[in-house]
Amino acid sequence: MSDRSEAVFRLRLADGFLGEAREDVGLERWRSCVDNSQLAVENAAKAVLALLGPTSRTHHPGGLLRESLDSGAFADWDRAAIEKIVHYAEILGPDIHVRSDYGDEAGGLTPWELFGAVDAREALTWADDAVNQARRLVAPESADPQADPLDAPATPDPE
Repeated sequence: MSDRSEAVFRLRLADGFLGEAREDVGLERWRSCVDNSQLAVENAAKAVLALLGPTSRTHHPGGLLRESLDSGAFADWDRAAIEKIVHYAEILGPDIHVRSDYGDEAGGLTPWELFGAVDAREALTWADDAVNQARRLVAPESADPQADPLDAPATPDPE
């Protein structure tokens, strides 16, 4: 897979997880919304990283994206957009991935006890912005800066 095709593939993954997160809000599946939002942000970050070369299998692409940004790898790019993606990837990083799937084992709390409506809506808002920022960088012809993550329709079935 070429760097460009991997970036587009990762963006498609991010869009898919974002669509599921939107559906989750409508169904009041708060934990699932946080989980899908985390995966949307993770793949948005990986989409941008893929523009530089092959991406590794990691749940912490924010750190790699930050290193690439700080090293000047994105010198001619929209630094503010990349900074936003890094920020969201750090907030919705591997710790959220683990907590939304396994809960707080030490505290004896399940993932459904950890995340509520406020958490889900906040995670969805961050995921929507991260995916839109990545779209502007990877596929600028398809970017929609006016999209509202809570009002947008779910991703349609491919059939």
